[in-house]
Amino acid sequence: MSGRAAQGSRGRLGLPVLGIIGLALLGVPRVVAHDLDLVGAAGNAFLVWAPLTVWVAVALWRRVPNPLVTLIAVGVAYGVLLAVTHQATWAWAFDTPPALGGNLEGALPPAAEAFLMRGFSFVSSLFVGTLVGAGCGVVAWLVSRAIPGYPRTAG
Repeated sequence: MSGRAAQGSRGRLGLPVLGIIGLALLGVPRVVAHDLDLVGAAGNAFLVWAPLTVWVAVALWRRVPNPLVTLIAVGVAYGVLLAVTHQATWAWAFDTPPALGGNLEGALPPAAEAFLMRGFSFVSSLFVGTLVGAGCGVVAWLVSRAIPGYPRTAG
């Protein structure tokens, strides 16, 4: 049986799309807890590291063909969820919403300034999610190199 046939519905990423989204969803409770200030430092640390540990563990357990690529995909999905969640909790997360400062303070109409701030937040969340996925992917890839018989991708 060829490698592609053995992957079945898991595709090139080694996990089904719903698996990618499910792993990304594990990070959402931390976003909500952080934005709404619901947990202390210990709780936040758990909500940060537990999902990332699960991401790496699942990638290795499922023996995905390329953990780096798979976990970047999870990170991108997480970034989208992070961005959407930040937007949804925006009004509760800030006593005073973020605003432009310095020479730009008051230079834009309030609606334009809010749009700009939310836009930067959205793009930043996508970037952070992707970087988190890449970091986890590097860890999983390095660990996979030490596992005898772990599938290797061509190239």
